[in-house]
Amino acid sequence: MKGIRWILFVSRRFSKVDRKGRTAVTSWLASVGVCFGVMALTVVMAVMNGFQMSFIDSIMEISSYHIRVTGIASEDEASFLDFCKTDRRILCAVPFYEAQGLMAGKKGLQAASMVRALPEDVSKLDSGFRRELKMVSGRFDLSEPDSIVIGNTIAYNLKLRKGSKVNIAALSGSSDTALLSTNRIFTVKGIFFCGYADINAGYSFINLESGEKNFGKETPKIYGIKLKSSRSDAAVLEEIKALFKDATVVSWREFNRGFFGVLRMEKNILFLLVLLIFVVVAINIYNALKRLVYERKQEIAVLSALGGSKGNIRNIFLVQGIKTGLFGAVPGMLLGIFASRNISAFFEFLGTVSGNSMFSAYASIPARLIPHEVFLIFMFGLCSALVASWLAGRSVLKMTVSEVLRDE
Repeated sequence: MKGIRWILFVSRRFSKVDRKGRTAVTSWLASVGVCFGVMALTVVMAVMNGFQMSFIDSIMEISSYHIRVTGIASEDEASFLDFCKTDRRILCAVPFYEAQGLMAGKKGLQAASMVRALPEDVSKLDSGFRRELKMVSGRFDLSEPDSIVIGNTIAYNLKLRKGSKVNIAALSGSSDTALLSTNRIFTVKGIFFCGYADINAGYSFINLESGEKNFGKETPKIYGIKLKSSRSDAAVLEEIKALFKDATVVSWREFNRGFFGVLRMEKNILFLLVLLIFVVVAINIYNALKRLVYERKQEIAVLSALGGSKGNIRNIFLVQGIKTGLFGAVPGMLLGIFASRNISAFFEFLGTVSGNSMFSAYASIPARLIPHEVFLIFMFGLCSALVASWLAGRSVLKMTVSEVLRDE
């Protein structure tokens, strides 16, 4: 404990002496570099998370679900639904049918769509579906037999609005239904929008009764399961497989492996590129502390002569590096969190001041902070200073008391 106290004391004395001069300026700039590096990386990762999570949430809540189950025999449906209701990890289980369709609108306009048949009360059953599916016209109403809700891109391409008639001209149902038909006429009850453009351009929803009538008897019934935590998918998946041997169970990880893998790679590459800031900052800290060791070689020699070990003397400069890292990383983290939470207001302010409409568009940029990522960025800023100070302090081991006192 005494060793730590005198190390901190000497480090504090060095800091007071070095408040002026070239070394102080270099140390201050190094802290500023750590600060801006932590802030920039925090904001960049928050914006990247905002964009990616808007895609991921829309896909998982609307399209893929956390777990998809097919092959449940009719005699096992009741026990399967009981399992889903009693398992605390499961939020809901939604039955649905789906098939590829070709929709025909006004004046011969056509658009491909994944037609999904859902229960009428799906908005009540599935809170995540209700949250991610935002209605821009009409309501999500599937109560009538021939009602349909379509994506806004499909509506735009086919020149449809609420109340318009649309024909599903071609439908890839089972063999007991016609592939081509002019009788599958549906009334548009609502037009939706979500955070993923492919869903807006490729999905439409009808009710279960219409699905059973138009898709055919051979179309398999699929159960989409939502979990309280998407990370518990593996355990639930294995339990369903053990209880229902004939069921085919697919996790969201497998269903969207390619797309999610690309998003993860994009995020990791961007993280590594911005992380180069800390490499530059670490080099500056290393040079500053290297100069400090050189300028304090006489004091180092005196401390060695008085009984200070080289390890303890090196720790003095290690403490200097930790201070530099903390003085930069803590404000940088706080500024990064503040900027991420207020990024929309910041761009709106710039748009008002400059009169540039582009800033108003930037104000819609989403930002989402993930606590463990913020902590990891903070530790990167601190560790860059710590590693640089440790490398700079190694030069203390190469110095001998006799050589320094002889030179002086």
